Amino acid sequence: MTTTSADPAGPARIVDQPRGLATLVGIGLWERFSFYGMQVVLLYYLFFSVAEGGLGLSKAEATSVIGAYGGLVYLSTVIGGWVADRLLGSERTLFLSAMLIMLGHVALAVVPGFTGVWIGLALLVVGSGGQVGNVTSSVGHLYGQGDRRRDNGFLLFYMGLNVGALAGPLLTGLARTRLGFHYGFGIAAIGMAIGLVLLFGGRRHLGPRGRSVPDPLPRSAIAKAGGTAVGVLLLVALAATAGVLTIRHLATAITVVVLAVIVGYFATMLRSAKVSPAERRRVYGLIPMFLINCVFWALYQQQFTVVQIYAATRVDLHVLGFAMPPEFFSSAVPFFVILLTPMLVSLWSRAGSREPSTPVKFLAGVVLIGLSFLLFLPMAGSGGAVNPPLALAGILLVFTLAELFVSPVQLALSTELAPKAFQTQTVALLFLSTAAGSAASGMLAGFYSPEREGAYFSTLGLASLAAAVLFATTLRWVKSMVNGAR
Repeated sequence: MTTTSADPAGPARIVDQPRGLATLVGIGLWERFSFYGMQVVLLYYLFFSVAEGGLGLSKAEATSVIGAYGGLVYLSTVIGGWVADRLLGSERTLFLSAMLIMLGHVALAVVPGFTGVWIGLALLVVGSGGQVGNVTSSVGHLYGQGDRRRDNGFLLFYMGLNVGALAGPLLTGLARTRLGFHYGFGIAAIGMAIGLVLLFGGRRHLGPRGRSVPDPLPRSAIAKAGGTAVGVLLLVALAATAGVLTIRHLATAITVVVLAVIVGYFATMLRSAKVSPAERRRVYGLIPMFLINCVFWALYQQQFTVVQIYAATRVDLHVLGFAMPPEFFSSAVPFFVILLTPMLVSLWSRAGSREPSTPVKFLAGVVLIGLSFLLFLPMAGSGGAVNPPLALAGILLVFTLAELFVSPVQLALSTELAPKAFQTQTVALLFLSTAAGSAASGMLAGFYSPEREGAYFSTLGLASLAAAVLFATTLRWVKSMVNGAR
């Protein structure tokens, strides 16, 4: 059945897009602005001393919180998709989620101490879960089947996300260094408020699909779902009160939970009678790529933990008489993404049939992220904040190249290999792999210290290369199992 786009299809020109795209680019840009701007300021807020305006946690505890937060955001994305599909529809889910995100930043800005942190992060996790996946699917809803504007529309949306991710740390970092931590959080709140206003003003342009609930949940099941959610929250509160769940082990706990959910997803698909033998082979072929994807994100997401600690403690931040906030390094990756994406798109377009397959791109991404950790070794052991900013920027350039090999092909891979009966669940696995990697990055970052950074970077770099070699040995088997998929 052919669907109808929100606006009539026209020539594939960037300027000729559905009116709703500007709204979604705006909310996506400001959500990423607030997300990236807040996250790095929060890390410093957690481990800077009380005298410096922080909360005085150890670096291991601070990175555990950041890793757990990242893992929960991507885990809740799966739940946010379910809420949109079964309860509220994507438009209402987007609006309520944006409001929760703004309130989360407000809590961090105005409520002092750990009370503000826990209230703020709880609101942000729930809000981001309803935002990340639904805003992307809402972009897709703007276009009918065969609409030639779709690719350009998603390119504009992707660039908007990176513009927000680029600008956020620059402004929140300046506010933090000049005025204090809570002003940095306040800048993030203002950014999300702008996004909320744009969404409120432009929601009428999002088309009718966003206002409908695709698969409404029966009323009897709503109470059951609510009871399950309350039960989970009570269990978490009990574990924290009993001392079983500590700040230091938050990221580890989230990693274990996400991995258990992942195993459950794969077991359900592989045992289902709704999955044909050919589809089951493809699911088996997906497993090695899924595992290497988790390895990739466990290292890549350390740009928000170890790399930011390194920027604050090991890099000479004085550039031409200007004391640069370490948060600026968090803007390096989105800057390089904006710079390099058109080049890579052009390269793959020229390559034609010689373009590397998806498994080979995964392999290249893991090799590059491993090499980026080894690039820290020449600077290891130098005392204090003496390393040049350009050296860290160069390492983050390699981070970006690694991401550009992996990130764009993930969604295509998950949809191409998904069994018909499990399309949504397979896409959910994509978010869960990022959730597992994000949480694991916080867990691994707990082992970092400047005194033994050489051992840390060499261990993770070599482990990544070893994982790449192991994955390379499965490439022929993977290609045979996926049966012609790119």
